[in-house]
Amino acid sequence: MEPVRTLSQMVSRLRLSNKRRRVAVVCPNDPHTEYVIIRSLREEIAEYLLVTDEEHIDISKSLYAASPDFVRIYTAPTPDDAAALAVELVRSGEADVLMKGLINTDNLLRAVLHKERGLLPPGGILSHVAVAQIPLYHKLLFFSDAAVIPKPTLEQFRAMIVNDIKICNRLGMEEPRVALIHCSEKVNAKFPHTICYTELKKEALEGKMGKVYIDGPMDAKTACDAHSGEIKGMSSPVIGNADIMIFPNIESGNTFYKTLSLFGDANMAGMLTGTIAPVVVPSRSDSGNSKYYSLVLACLAGK
Repeated sequence: MEPVRTLSQMVSRLRLSNKRRRVAVVCPNDPHTEYVIIRSLREEIAEYLLVTDEEHIDISKSLYAASPDFVRIYTAPTPDDAAALAVELVRSGEADVLMKGLINTDNLLRAVLHKERGLLPPGGILSHVAVAQIPLYHKLLFFSDAAVIPKPTLEQFRAMIVNDIKICNRLGMEEPRVALIHCSEKVNAKFPHTICYTELKKEALEGKMGKVYIDGPMDAKTACDAHSGEIKGMSSPVIGNADIMIFPNIESGNTFYKTLSLFGDANMAGMLTGTIAPVVVPSRSDSGNSKYYSLVLACLAGK
């Protein structure tokens, strides 16, 4: 299987599967979410379980009227009740993907992370993966964590990498290249994440993460620009050719995300990982296109 290298190729890969994914949407009451639903229905990649509070039922009814064979409506008294119901639809197998509409992320995550009725397995680690299509880079670039884990521990770094590798494998990347990001190439006890990086590389060499190349610490430019590595006298399969970048903390990951989308003219997508089914939790500032590609990513990751 050829690796997917653009966001449009993700859509083509999903359409080739000839299987609509069932998506539970919590409070589909905003224009961007409506856009995602209408576009994906038109492209025949999804069917919907719209879970809305009673105040906004008319919006869901209009979406149902446009495509009654592939839209079902569920109502709940409040947005929090809608979130709990949507999570239960995923848990029961009636839906394959959970997607956030016009509801606060904190409210949705309370339902997702509920100990008895949520989507995170016991002992599981929730993380976030973003994917960017950047005009000046030759393929899609995945990175974690821009949204969930403030300062990862070794265990959390490991979970992030394993989850991101699985998604890359789904997209045809048999041996993803993972760059462990830092401001320099030196391991330094003053920066505890660089000590974690050493252990992660050791585990990768021992085959504990499957077929993967992992290298670091290195800066983001070295990870994506081979000439920078040559100047520094560095050489590995990762340098200049990273598929995945792992950031040391949420500040750096989130700044990278926002900088790419604002100044880098990148198209972006993202989803939560570690749950029993993919969860799409777009930012309020994300474009309709970004939310659409996030849904496509989740549909591919969860098949």
